[in-house]
Amino acid sequence: MIEWSVAARAIPGESVSGDDHVVERTARGAIVAVIDGLGHGFHAAVAARKARESIGRWTEEPLRQQVARCHEALASTRGVVLGIASFDAVAGSLEWVGVGNVEGALVRRTPPNESMVSRAGVVGLRLPTLHVTTHTIAPGDTLAMATDGVRADFGAAVSSIATTEALARGILAEYGRGTDDALVLVARYLGAGHADRRE
Repeated sequence: MIEWSVAARAIPGESVSGDDHVVERTARGAIVAVIDGLGHGFHAAVAARKARESIGRWTEEPLRQQVARCHEALASTRGVVLGIASFDAVAGSLEWVGVGNVEGALVRRTPPNESMVSRAGVVGLRLPTLHVTTHTIAPGDTLAMATDGVRADFGAAVSSIATTEALARGILAEYGRGTDDALVLVARYLGAGHADRRE
C-alpha cells in the first residue's frame, strides 16, 4: 500500500554510513523509518543497524513502544536519532514520532502540507517524552524523511507527481550537505488493496 525509494551516501572518506532505514509491512499497513547513528563511521553504523533490527522486530507494537524498545536495545551504543512513521490503511492515517535532528515532510495531493515535528533527544542515551502525531492521509500523499546530512528545507522539493525514486535521488543531490552521512526515504501512500513496491 506504499511505493518507496531510498537514496543514501556516506561522508567522504568513510567506507560505511551511519545512516540506515526501515521499511516493513504490518498487519494494517507499513512502518518506515530513517535512522542516524551519532557521528559517522563504524560505531555509528553499528548503532544504526541495532536500531533497524529492533524496529524490525517490534513492528506490530504502537510507535511509542517501538521507540522505547529501541532505546533499551541501544544502551551499549553511542545512540541514534530517528524518525519513524506508521501507515494505517484501515484508518487512512499516518502516525509519526521523531527523536533528534531528523526531518519529515508530508506532501499531499490536496494541500495543506505538513512538517513532521521531532523532539530533542538521542535514542539509547536521552529519550524525551515521546509525542505521537496522527495525520489523515489519502492515496497519492507522499512522506519524505531525511537525516541531518540533508538540509532541512528539502520539503520544498517534494512533489506528489514525481516518482519516489526521482524524489529521493533529487533531494539527496540538491540538498545533501556533503559534510555528514546522508539518507533520504520517500514513501507514497497508494491506499488499501495495493502491494508495497520499491521503485
